Amino acid sequence: MSELQGDVRTEPIGRSVFADGATAGAGSLPHLDPAAAAAFSIGEFEIATIPTTPRHSFHESMLAQALVGVRGVSVGLDGTISVDPTRVKPHASIVTDIDHEAFSGVRSFLDLAAKVHLDGAAVKWQFVGPVTLGVALHRAGLERESAFDLALVVVRDRLIALAEVISSALPNSRQMVVLDEPWFAELMRPGFPIPPDEAIDRMSGAMAALPADTLTGVHCCAPCDVATLLASGPNVVSLPVAPELVDWVGYLTRFLADGGIVAWGVVPTEGPVGSTSERHWRALSDLWCGLVQRGCDPVLLRRQSLVTPHCGLALHSVSAARRIARLTAEVGKRVQDQSAATRFALGA
Repeated sequence: MSELQGDVRTEPIGRSVFADGATAGAGSLPHLDPAAAAAFSIGEFEIATIPTTPRHSFHESMLAQALVGVRGVSVGLDGTISVDPTRVKPHASIVTDIDHEAFSGVRSFLDLAAKVHLDGAAVKWQFVGPVTLGVALHRAGLERESAFDLALVVVRDRLIALAEVISSALPNSRQMVVLDEPWFAELMRPGFPIPPDEAIDRMSGAMAALPADTLTGVHCCAPCDVATLLASGPNVVSLPVAPELVDWVGYLTRFLADGGIVAWGVVPTEGPVGSTSERHWRALSDLWCGLVQRGCDPVLLRRQSLVTPHCGLALHSVSAARRIARLTAEVGKRVQDQSAATRFALGA
């Protein structure tokens, strides 16, 4: 869908909105106007994706949004986190002021959603995960245990508050909530502040705060230990397409067999933006061929897949972001065609 048109989109018969190559955003947008970002998010992706607009306000950057109003913690205009350990209360509940500038993307999205009758359509949104937030707080000078305890409380309380706000505005829309965990890529390196088991527990604890009917996911934009990522128990795992993923075929096969969904990052968000989707489709196809050759079910690969850009689009111009979204849609259409052919062949 390239333009916003009046009413809620309808779900094709026999097709799950959270599968079969449906497209979704992957986080931030470059817009200076949150209302324009909301229109982009609803108009360009099949799964309406609540945006953040860090170029509109630094408070909407990933870490600043999480930490706004947290006692003893402040974030500068350059993104630098400052902590006063004497004022930090790691286990104190966090109040979320939805009217704060940090949540202008959410408010603009919900305002527009009401105008175009989006209620009933699927909605996706992202929030920083407890591992990445804990690393940031620890690097800012907070003691390790306090940093990760505070991170988990912040993430859980924000997830609960935002999910309630969105549910109130869109009571018939199922939500997919994805934890953004870029620091998870460093988990297995020497010197990482917490062990893998603790990372798993903290991510699981954050996702457990969400309502039972929410699709929970984890996104890591760099090569990472996929087995540990999956061990945290997400319904959705969001990963950039890379040949190295074939090495995790056993884990991905079990994840799909258990009903999991993979959100494949099919279009890079670094460097120049290409003019066609052919290279991106070929990269996904080659990866899938490699997985199938090693035993992965080709039907589940097609049917239990979403497609997204690699990461957020805030570093691009609006026109380049739109081009990336449409290249993503082109790849999604090819996945959808293959999935439809599979359903037809199986008589589904």
